[in-house]
Amino acid sequence: MNFIRPYNALGTTIGQWCRQVGQMGGRSRALAELGGQRRMCSKPQTGNPEPPPAAPAVPAHDPRPAFKLPGYRPSPMDRRILVWSGRFKTPDQIPELVSFEMLDAARNRVRVKACYGMMIATIAACLLTVILGKRAAGRHESLTAQNMEKKARWRQEAKMEREEAAAVEKTS
Repeated sequence: MNFIRPYNALGTTIGQWCRQVGQMGGRSRALAELGGQRRMCSKPQTGNPEPPPAAPAVPAHDPRPAFKLPGYRPSPMDRRILVWSGRFKTPDQIPELVSFEMLDAARNRVRVKACYGMMIATIAACLLTVILGKRAAGRHESLTAQNMEKKARWRQEAKMEREEAAAVEKTS
């Protein structure tokens, strides 16, 4: 019964609050003067907790260096991208660490070049289709004529099969 669940949670919350108010007794006024009450916590509140011990000024051992060199070690594909984008002439000129910005700019440049290549390929395919269509129209070829020829051939084949089936039936 899902419609009872919210009311049950509300009752539990009110019950916890009433219990804590009853347990606090005279402390509630003192807590209110100190800056507030902890109504929903089951852990009793103490006056002033002791401050945590001070951390040492210098850590005894630092497992990692405090700084990291800014950069990225390019993979073989990243090296090809840096060369293709024109940033470097040969893969030997690429340093061991490359900045993220340089690599990102090279990737974007290659991405744009690939988009331009796909646009040119699409336009070339469209032009080729138009040229081939005009040549076929010059030879008086059309899809309608090809479909009509194909359907006539299918009808003739079906007629031949029916005649063969009738001849086999007569002989048996």
